Amino acid sequence: MLKQAYTYNSVNLNQGPFHKVKEQPLNCLLPTKRNRRMKEINREVRALLMGIINKRQKTITVAGANNDDLLGLLLESNDKDIQENKNKKNVGMDIEVVIQECKLFYFAGQETTSVLLVWTMVVLSMHSEWQVRAREEVLQVFGKNKPDFDGLNHLKIVTMILYEVLRLYPPVLFLVWSTYKNIKLGEISLPPGIQLILPIVLLHHDQEVWREDAKEFKPQRFAKEFDMLLLTKEITCNKVKFLPQYFSTNKSIA
Repeated sequence: MLKQAYTYNSVNLNQGPFHKVKEQPLNCLLPTKRNRRMKEINREVRALLMGIINKRQKTITVAGANNDDLLGLLLESNDKDIQENKNKKNVGMDIEVVIQECKLFYFAGQETTSVLLVWTMVVLSMHSEWQVRAREEVLQVFGKNKPDFDGLNHLKIVTMILYEVLRLYPPVLFLVWSTYKNIKLGEISLPPGIQLILPIVLLHHDQEVWREDAKEFKPQRFAKEFDMLLLTKEITCNKVKFLPQYFSTNKSIA
């Protein structure tokens, strides 16, 4: 579970296409003002996270596991993995991996969500008819009651709108996978150290996949996907043509 045939990296809307590919490896070693500031911020963030993690681990030691948030779930799962495989090498995550996961929880989760919400507001302001339909559906499902998770799962119009916004304006422009061992992708064998780039934004706008209206805002195209979502709890599009963030057998908590 903790080791995969690839490592996952994402590039968001604030970075230009192929930003990772163009970056020169030695630039980060130069003592520039930008690099010094980046290292200073990294030390500050690391120190804050170390304090939070150590405090939580002490709490778990004294009072037992507390899995009511992502960090608690992560530490509990890690401790369980270590206990169950104590006779094996390289089991569980060390503190550096936990810190990286915490960064992913906050930065990746917050930024992708905020990008989605901003584009949703922009698109609905341009298509008032869908704004009206979404509002009517919310009022019909919840009325004056406080929204709950069960009710959210029955918001078909809202879900279709969110899917269409994710298709047109994906928070992650492309994905980069790096192989760390020999793997087989279909009929192709890949050695370690190979980078695979998947341009999500091009796939989502491909007219051969999404027909001639691929660049138009039409949430109704996801009506069937929503019905399948209720049954399978998964986004089920043929040939994995819809990748709002990533596609993998392991799900991203962020």
